[in-house]
Amino acid sequence: MKPRLFRRTPRLGRGSCRAATPPAVLGLGLRAGGGGPGSASPAAGRRLQQRSARHFLTVSDLTREELGALFRTAARVKRRPSAGRAALAGKTVALVFQKPSMRTRVAFEVAVLQLGGSVVYLGQDDIQLGLREPVKDVARALSRYVDGIVVRTFSHENAVEFAAYAAIPVINGLSDLVHPCQALADLFTLQETFGRLKGLRLAYVGDGNNVLHSLLEGCALFGVRVAVATPSRYRPDPAIWKAASRQAAAHGGSLRWDADPRRVMRKADAVYTDVWVSMGQERERARRLRAFAPYQLNRALLGQAPRGCRVMHCLPAHRGEEITDEVMESPRSVIFDQAENRLHVQKALLMMLLGTKGSR
Repeated sequence: MKPRLFRRTPRLGRGSCRAATPPAVLGLGLRAGGGGPGSASPAAGRRLQQRSARHFLTVSDLTREELGALFRTAARVKRRPSAGRAALAGKTVALVFQKPSMRTRVAFEVAVLQLGGSVVYLGQDDIQLGLREPVKDVARALSRYVDGIVVRTFSHENAVEFAAYAAIPVINGLSDLVHPCQALADLFTLQETFGRLKGLRLAYVGDGNNVLHSLLEGCALFGVRVAVATPSRYRPDPAIWKAASRQAAAHGGSLRWDADPRRVMRKADAVYTDVWVSMGQERERARRLRAFAPYQLNRALLGQAPRGCRVMHCLPAHRGEEITDEVMESPRSVIFDQAENRLHVQKALLMMLLGTKGSR
């Protein structure tokens, strides 16, 4: 059974010298909660020991009930942007981005600012994560300065190690294994578009990547029926698929894989695609373009789906590769609703993990 990642890490104060418990990385999971930095001044130590840090590294770190509450909060702040405007008053969030991003960065920065907090952005040139100093040292040092960390990194183990050693909440803004914040926006968009999640039919066409992994986890919890079409070589991670299949069966959903993209489009309420060549895969570009050519989301493929099928993409899109300009610009696209909803779900997530009790 995959260990849960939504851990409570003891908040032991920001100035301690005590060594943290080393992380045990098992697949997606973290076997032991982080040790944190210990206690600085007695006053600071007492204040921070009163509560423990909760981390969000994968979608399955949240229960279905917690996700439902998060979506209700997201809907509230979307309807009324002033809601929660003091939820993060006096708090600072560090964005630690080993991989650059437009949507993740802007959505988190705007979210924190609209909730009354402050943001510190640290790119790879600022920290040189894992090169100039180890992840555990960065996590413990930042725990003394800020109230939360959003990490966007290549290796998922970096996110897990941040959570193991930080004394403050850590949010995974993206890793090579999962993209949980994107999946929150995707699920919220589906619910907003169709008025429900249970029983929806979602087709996914393209690469079995981190975006798909998080979608599988989230859809499984809500009973969404997911049909995936990828080349055999690029199927999703077997462990994630197996765990999501069990969850889907328990909640009235299902997962199905097919090599033929046309077959997964039949009866689909929505179809999702993503780039074929992600950041860090540039050397594989030619091989990937050949392998994925039959999986392009174009007029012909969309024509295999029911008339009301909606089109989804997490962006950035490589128009003319995984999706055509015509399909992106069609009235069936909810792509930019997804992009907007990154802001609202991330506000709700920050309120859940960092907000004052009255704002949650």
